[in-house]
Amino acid sequence: MENKKKLLEELRKSEIVIEESAAEKMISYMEEILLKNESINLTAIKEKDEFIEKQLIDSLLIVKRNEFIISKNIIDIGTGAGFPGVPLAIAFPEKMFTLVDSMNKKVKIVDELCKKLSINNVKTVHGRAETLGKSKAHREKYDLCVVKAVASMNVLMEYCLPLVKIGGSFVAYKGSSIESEVIEANKAASVLGAGTSEVTNEGYKNYKNIDNHKLVVTHKMNKTPEKYPRKEGTPAKEPIK
Repeated sequence: MENKKKLLEELRKSEIVIEESAAEKMISYMEEILLKNESINLTAIKEKDEFIEKQLIDSLLIVKRNEFIISKNIIDIGTGAGFPGVPLAIAFPEKMFTLVDSMNKKVKIVDELCKKLSINNVKTVHGRAETLGKSKAHREKYDLCVVKAVASMNVLMEYCLPLVKIGGSFVAYKGSSIESEVIEANKAASVLGAGTSEVTNEGYKNYKNIDNHKLVVTHKMNKTPEKYPRKEGTPAKEPIK
């Protein structure tokens, strides 16, 4: 109960309001992940207060963006232990989420916990973004693609933009000092059918552990050329420049 109260109070700093039942389910998911983490490496964050801020709140700071508000079908690439996808799915059960990761053991855990906690608007996929981006089932099928990952923006764009519909958006959760990285990725954005990215730290300044985090928002305006994404491993080895 104390952790649920803390989550709700901390979200109000950013004028984000969620149902108490949703907050309770997020805390239950956190506890399950931390329990699993004792036997399999899912997260380096083991202290609950830090987890609430760095995983739950961080995931939810997109929800006031219009790109998220208007999206119904969302894909989370490299979801790991389910972030940002699971907290977003819990808070917005009317939206559909596809959570993708290349590590099958993580996908299985996310799937298991979503079933256990009756998070019914999540589908998990074991695979790589480069493969999904070539698949008819996934290519240009999503209103929004989200990613919390350490790869550079030009690499993330090649992973994610092929999955986004024309008129949809790609949002990357990133750390500090990424402005030069975003500028360098302008070529990739143009090649892949998108416009110039916007960098925003709206909401983050309210939290001491993530006050240097930012969202990088990119809108897709044209079809992605058929040659992208390139084969597995190529985007990381030879980024578009």
